[in-house]
Parts: sequence; C-alpha cells; structure tokens
Amino acid sequence: MRNALISALVLSSGVVLASIDAHADEGQWQPYQMPSIAEKLSEIGIEIPAKQLADLTQYPMNAVVGLGYCTASFVSPQGLVVTNHHCAYRAIQYNSKKEHNYIAEGFLAKSKDAEPSAGPNERLYITEAVTDVSKAVTDNLSQDPLVRYEEIQSNRKSLIKACESDKNYRCSVRSFHNGLEYYLIKQLIIRDVRLVYAPPKSVGSFGGDVDNYEYPRHSGDFTFLRAYVGKDGQPAAFAEDNIPFTPKSYLKINADGINAGDGVFVAGYPGSTSRYRLTSELQFASDWLYPTLASRYQLRIDTIKAMGNTDGEVAIKYAGTLASMANRMKKYNGLLDGFRATDITGIKQSREDDFLKWLAADKTYQSYQAQFDQLESLLDKKRTGMQTRHYFENAQSSTLLAAANKLYRLSKEKAKPDSAREEGYQERDMKMFKARLKRIDSSFDISVDKTLWLQDLNAYMGQGNRVNAFDIMLNDDDKTVTLSDKLDGLYSLTSLTDQDKRLAWMQADAETFETSADPFIRLAVALYDSNMAQEKEKKTLLGELSQARPGYMKAIIAYNKANGWPVYPDANGTLRITYGMVDGYQSRDALYKQPFTRLEGIAAKHTGVEPFNAPKKVLDAIAQQRYGTHKVDSVIKDPSSWICRLFSCLDKPEAFNSVPVNFLSSVDTTGGNSGSPVFNGKGELVGLNFDSTYEAITKDWFFNPTITRAVHVDFRYILWMMDEVDHADNLIAELELVRN
Repeated sequence: MRNALISALVLSSGVVLASIDAHADEGQWQPYQMPSIAEKLSEIGIEIPAKQLADLTQYPMNAVVGLGYCTASFVSPQGLVVTNHHCAYRAIQYNSKKEHNYIAEGFLAKSKDAEPSAGPNERLYITEAVTDVSKAVTDNLSQDPLVRYEEIQSNRKSLIKACESDKNYRCSVRSFHNGLEYYLIKQLIIRDVRLVYAPPKSVGSFGGDVDNYEYPRHSGDFTFLRAYVGKDGQPAAFAEDNIPFTPKSYLKINADGINAGDGVFVAGYPGSTSRYRLTSELQFASDWLYPTLASRYQLRIDTIKAMGNTDGEVAIKYAGTLASMANRMKKYNGLLDGFRATDITGIKQSREDDFLKWLAADKTYQSYQAQFDQLESLLDKKRTGMQTRHYFENAQSSTLLAAANKLYRLSKEKAKPDSAREEGYQERDMKMFKARLKRIDSSFDISVDKTLWLQDLNAYMGQGNRVNAFDIMLNDDDKTVTLSDKLDGLYSLTSLTDQDKRLAWMQADAETFETSADPFIRLAVALYDSNMAQEKEKKTLLGELSQARPGYMKAIIAYNKANGWPVYPDANGTLRITYGMVDGYQSRDALYKQPFTRLEGIAAKHTGVEPFNAPKKVLDAIAQQRYGTHKVDSVIKDPSSWICRLFSCLDKPEAFNSVPVNFLSSVDTTGGNSGSPVFNGKGELVGLNFDSTYEAITKDWFFNPTITRAVHVDFRYILWMMDEVDHADNLIAELELVRN
C-alpha cells in the first residue's frame, strides 16, 4: 500500500523519476561541465557556446562575482556592479542615519565622489581559477578519524597557503560530492566596495515578508555598487583617492528583455542543497531541525520588531539582521509546508529503496552496502550530537560573549605555528577578524542583545543537556537576584562595548584573558574547555564521515548515470550555472501563474501601509503611464509554441502593454543565487534572480520540474526605475544597452 501511495504521489506531482526529460532543467552545474550538456543548452535556445561558458576568463563568466553570501555582476567598464537590494541591505544600513535613512528613502549618487563606502566588511570575489586537487587532499590519509580530519585540513591549508602567495587573492578548497572530490578556488578580492544606487525599501522589498517566496511578485530587488582599487590598479582598502576598478569584461544588457518560452541561464554562487542526503537526514530535518530553528527565529523576529517599533535607532541597526532572520524563518516554514503537501520523504525513500536494489544487483558496487550501513549509523550519532549541543550553543548567542569566545580562542591559536592554527584564526584571516569586531557597533544594542540572549538562556535552562561550567554562571544562592538582573551586571561591567578596547584584545595572550575581571572574558575562559571538547567530538565524527560518504557518492553517481539522470554536485557556495525556460506553472487546481507581472500590479497591491507602501513617485509614474521606451506590447514572442499549452490556439493572447516587473523561469537556484544575473541565449543580461516560489522551496532536497520556479527582477523594470522614476542618467550612460 505504501509503495502504491508513493507511486501515485510521484506521478501526481509530475515527477517522473525514470525520465531524463523530467529533469531537463535540473542541475547546478560546475562551469567545466557545460560542454557535457551542450546539446541540452542548444535545445532551449542558448546560443553562446558551452565551451565559452566553461572558461572563467571569458565573457560572461568573468563578469560574475560573489559577495560572500550573494551574487553580483559587473555591468560597466568603470566597476559598476548590480545585485539584489536585500544583498546590499547591510551596505544601505551602514550608511543610514536618523537624519538620512537610506533604507526608507533610497539613495542615488549623482557622481562618483558621492559614493560612500559600503562598509569595512564588504568584499567582491572574482573567481579566476578552479582546479581539481582531490588527489592532493585525500591521498595517504590515516584511518584514525580525528587524525584523518586533521590531515585533510592540513592538506587544504597547505594548498591555500601556496595559492595565496599574492595577498590580493583569497583561496579556498571546497569539498564536492561529500568529500569525493576537492577543488581549489582562486578569487581576486576587491576590498573597497561603495554604495551607488539603491531604491527605497518600499520598492526593493515591496511586499516584504508577506510576499516572500510568493508569486505574483512586484519587487524592485536591485541595488548598484561599485568596485574601487588603489591608484596602481591593485585591490586596496577604502581610501578617498582610490579609483574605479576596470573589470576584464562587463555584461551587456538587453533592453528589449525576454519573452515567455525563451531559454535562459543563470550564473552564481548557490549556498547549499541536500539532494544527495539520505532519507533519514530529511526525516530528521522535517521532524526536529527545521521546526526547532523556525520557532527560535520567529521568537527573535517578534522581539526585534517590537523593540524596533519603539526605538528608530534599533530598527536601523537590526534591519539587516531582521531581514535575514525573516527570510530564513519563512524558508523553514516553507520547507515544512512542502514536506506536508507532497510526500518528499516518501519519494526519496522510494528512490533510496530502488538504489539499494540496484546496489545489491550490481557486482561492481555490492561492497558499498556495508559503507551505506555504516553511514546510517554515523548519521544517527550526528543527529544525537546536534540535539545535545543545540541549546548550549544558542546559550552563547550574546554578541559580546561570541566576541569574547573568538578573542580568547585567537589568543590560544596564536601560540601555534600559523599553518597549525584553526581556519579563521590564521594571519590571512586577521583583517576580516578585525573588521567583524568593528562591525558590531553598527548592528548592536545592549537592550536587544540582552533580551535575545535571555530567551536563549531560558530555553537552555528548560532542557536536560547541560554544561557544568555554564550552570555555575547561571546559578546563584541569592534567589532575590534574577537572571535578568545578573545579565544587567555583565553588560554594565564589560569593556567589550568599546570598540578600541575590544580590538585591543586581539593582541592579548591567553594569560591576560585568564586573569581578566571582565565578566564576558571570564565566561569565555570558563566555557573554553567545554566548547573545545564538543568541537573535538564534531571533528572526530567528520573524520568518520569522510570515510563513509565518498564511497556512497561513488555508488550514487553510478546509479544516476545508469538511469540517465543528471550528475552534478550539491551546492556549496561555489560558482555554478543553471539553465531553464521562462515559464509559469500550475500552483494548484485551476490556478495557473503567468510568468510576467506588470507595473499596474504595484498600484493594485498598494495600501499605503508597509510592506505594500509604494512610493508616490512610482505610483505617479504608473498612473500617468510614463513608461518611456520600456513599455512592452507583448511578452509572448511565438504564441503557437507557448500559448497553446494554456488556451485555445485560436485565441489571441491579451496584450501586455506595460513594463514587466518580475518574471518566472525554471532554472535551478537556491540561497546564494540572490543577485545572480539572468542571461538570454546570447549571454546578455535580462534580469536578476532574487527568490523562489513557495511551492519550490523543497527543491533544496528534491527537484520537481513541474512546480520549481525561480523569481527574477526584469531588467526592463530596473531601467524604468532608473530612467522614469529616479533619473539615474549618469548610471544609464555607463551601461551598454543592446536591442533585439
């Protein structure tokens, strides 16, 4: 009965597991893989050669950059960069004050000398080389799990050190296919990033949390930044006399845009997917992990909102934090809703059962059955460890305690040779370490920090997985002193709220920490051994998993190939390419969602109350139909090949007669793809990725081609905002606009 139900679910959801056509748009491909799918790209109208897309030194891939958490791209020879508004939120927040709140009002620099720093932590990362170093990382490893883990890290650090002989580069060694392969990523770092143009939040986040992951959307989720370098053309820290960076190439923008049914591709840095994880891992995420995380995020969101409503400065300081939390919380809830709506666990279990049958029947891979069983045992241990550590780790969530923990750890690591230090504490990390300590001031308020910390401490005290060193701090014989009072004492006596004193601790040795009277420093010292013991447990388990997962992945890859299914690594924050078509979808019975939205939808949604409070200048331009050259008569290039799927081929499609705002496509994206350029078949920029539909959230675990849609800002809307609303003529003049 159960298998019959699963089969019905698979078929009713449109997921035909044995059909390569069902996976036509699935895949977050490494650039070097492009030639292997050249035929698929050509079929949907991608004209740019696959070999060119595989070359990171050629257009358009050398114009795609990372922000460390989002994606962006160069769009002018003067270092102008475009990304999402929500990706640049911290840069906007950094420059917002009570007297000029750029979050609420928007910002436009009419000249380069009016472009302020986006903040000391903002970086652009330009990927120049990706090299397979699997052999150098995994050869001759110990069988002892902890030693094995340390050897892998040592090999990675050696490769990174050699790669970073030039201080202008940041290198990393990333695991692909769960440790089966390793690649060395070499990236040029731009350290002077400036804010150029950002619409107000009422445009950039129109619809806010209500519309997040929903469709139809009408969000102007875009912002322009600029990369600067020293006068010698080399990357440098912010300086008034720095000059705009000259990129090796910049994207051409197609001002005529895209049509329904057109092929598109997206390049970017997707953060993380779990498509090769086991069914038991999905079950744990569904039953415990996601509900637990979502509940905590919701409590923190409600608290910050309430405190921000009574204090404008708090609202500005925590704007970026709040937006990030809200996005994560809604994603977790969306995943849970998706798991309930479609039996993703059952679908994965059915696939896994089929895989195990194949494994038993294939003599080449029969030996991997034992590794699969071992993997399940290790994953059970991992789940227990996560639950045990969860509340203790959250109980250290105070911004000041987190800083104290890192500073004391730094003093310990500095006693070791640089090559033996933990990642994050090496000399290569010190500039960013210092910048993070500085950034605390821009997003920290004692009252908020204390309130959020108290919530986590109460949750810790209400469960059984306790740590003695922490309990000693929490307990007090004097029952008249509440925990809240005790925290007030910690905040009042610490010097870590002072930036200069906080930074001075970077130079202190361990003994200075151990004799300090600062309450947060003392707490960090007291918790150090417990934190290190838990870290050792995690490393040992990772060492065990580094033996079990690669064997499983070898078998899974062979299984996928045997069935004609795509083989690409799970997302891991590295540069990927995905392709698809501009297309709507059937979200539920009798409800088909069209691929494009119009300007008129903004006016229709406008209530005057956040998050549907469009600016007057936008509403006026819509009411007066000041559409300029950006008006589109139709978004259907060839009705005979597209509209017949939805309506009678005899029907004449309704005229569009507006400016497209957002559009849908079937490309395969996830978090980190925010800000990714959306290209037409010629490799011209037509939009920016910024979201997914609610039904598609479960794609992190399982890709369903019939409902998986990404949401993009149409570049015609961006140009309309620049031209007809904000009159950013100086920036338009920088762009290379092409027409069909």
